[in-house]
Amino acid sequence: MAHTNKIREKAFKLRNEGYSYNYIAEQIKIAKSTLSEWFKGIPFTANGHTLDTIAKARLASGAYKYHVKYKSLEKAELQAKKDIGSLSKRDMMMLGLGLYIGEGGKTDGITRIINSDPRVIKLGTKWLKNSFGIDTINIRVRLFIYPDSVEKDCIKYWSKSTEIPINQFFKSTVDRRTNKKISNKNKLPFGTAHISINSLGNKDLGVYLHRHIMACINRVL
Repeated sequence: MAHTNKIREKAFKLRNEGYSYNYIAEQIKIAKSTLSEWFKGIPFTANGHTLDTIAKARLASGAYKYHVKYKSLEKAELQAKKDIGSLSKRDMMMLGLGLYIGEGGKTDGITRIINSDPRVIKLGTKWLKNSFGIDTINIRVRLFIYPDSVEKDCIKYWSKSTEIPINQFFKSTVDRRTNKKISNKNKLPFGTAHISINSLGNKDLGVYLHRHIMACINRVL
């Protein structure tokens, strides 16, 4: 379709004033593909109206994406509630054994769980309590932190996250290796927690506990 010089002039005038393809196409009723061909190679600086339109579009897009994400998370939560239901004592035992297979100590007769995620450590302590009768007072924590970490803050963080009293934390170990990848720096601002069991004189909570756990694991592997 041919366009008059008057229409072309108006289109170029609007473009030079900083208006977007959408705005110009709406004003003079011309396809954006035609405008793209006309304005090819011409420098462009957006005006206030165009910048405001872009900002509003991005805001609307962000709000829409958030809504979609929220609905998806909500659906997943409801589905998880339906799938999982209530955990039985055996469910907790099996869940904990799976955790220990991946994150637990297998040698030296020491019951130990290591992870950088407080939720995993908290699950581990819950499992030890529910499945093996461990009390909070028997649990000890040692943090592995980095030179730029503040030990006091790290201990407070892990104590609050796991509900294990600060007085049951050992002195932290600082990782001073110089050959670590730069890309790993600051990835673990609060370090890694290693929880272990202090038997406090109860033989069933010493080496035997570790043997008991390993025997349970051997039954399922």
